Amino acid sequence: MPSPTSPSKDPGTETHRGDGFVIRRMNAAEQLRAGRKLRRFPQLLVGLVGYGASVMVLVTSGLGAASWSVLTDGLAKTVGISFGTATNLIAVIVLVAWIPMRELPGVGTLLNVVLVGVAADATALILPTPTGLGTQAIFLVTGIVGLAFFDSVYLGAQFGAGPRDGLMTGLVRLTRQPVAVVRTCIEVTVATIGWALGGIAGVGTVVIAVTMGPLVGYFLPKVAVEIPYGKGEYEVARKAPSD
Repeated sequence: MPSPTSPSKDPGTETHRGDGFVIRRMNAAEQLRAGRKLRRFPQLLVGLVGYGASVMVLVTSGLGAASWSVLTDGLAKTVGISFGTATNLIAVIVLVAWIPMRELPGVGTLLNVVLVGVAADATALILPTPTGLGTQAIFLVTGIVGLAFFDSVYLGAQFGAGPRDGLMTGLVRLTRQPVAVVRTCIEVTVATIGWALGGIAGVGTVVIAVTMGPLVGYFLPKVAVEIPYGKGEYEVARKAPSD
């Protein structure tokens, strides 16, 4: 018999399972009703602000943009639109891809759109320009580790994912593959498509594409907030094997 914390087999309450952790599949109302909010909400804010700052550290390194930025650059050049418009267009396309995966937006999805850009802009105002390859390399490594860590921090708060991270969590749930594998496949695919469309990539892009998945897979189990199952969900889990 499954334990009270066993994941439900019911499609409506199925969880995202990765490397030794569980991310509950909840709508916005369920996220707000779930416990441990005094830890989860500050963790969400810290994660999103840190994520935005790390994005700008990577950009400032000058050694190559992240995979999604390469795709955005390539799409903008191919279609003849601005980088910002391409960013929004990709976000919409990814959100549409959520529908067949039955991903659920939440508080984190909304705050992701608001806070990441603000944090990146604020970081740009105080971040010095690196001089020399050594300093650029430090910025690159710091940005990669920071991006993976803060990405894991905000996802682990269990308030929902941003558009691009929702693609990852949805595929983890559907394929039952580890986060490291799914994230790496997404990063490499996105970077390759962006480069084929004419997006500017560099050595940093390659490093980011192959390291982001393993790093997120390492950090996420360590920072994810465990949320116990409710009585109704446990009853569904217990009944699932005989359905």
